Amino acid sequence: MRSIRVDTSTATILLTEIPEPKVRDRQTGEIAKDAETGEALMKVGVVYIDEGESALVHVTIPESGITQGLTLGGLVSLPGLIARPWESVFNGQARHGIAYRAAALTAGATVGAGV
Repeated sequence: MRSIRVDTSTATILLTEIPEPKVRDRQTGEIAKDAETGEALMKVGVVYIDEGESALVHVTIPESGITQGLTLGGLVSLPGLIARPWESVFNGQARHGIAYRAAALTAGATVGAGV
């Protein structure tokens, strides 16, 4: 699967949803795990603002990458943020989108961020 590194050096990223476990199977409640490490995955909502445009995105993060001191509406950093385009067919309907994943979610902005 193709991965695209996302340059966050000039972006402002605000936390809009607190981290919660990413559910793999809604019927069983099974929590998603990292394919390589087996670590539980979390999902979080952020507003990504860069060059006058904003987008609400959900990002997947390993549980160990969630740091303390996070506040709703506060500035956060997403080191190692990547985007993966995806396509699938569900009930005969073609669907597509972009999945985001980061190595960590930390409170505060990184040096050089557009804040």
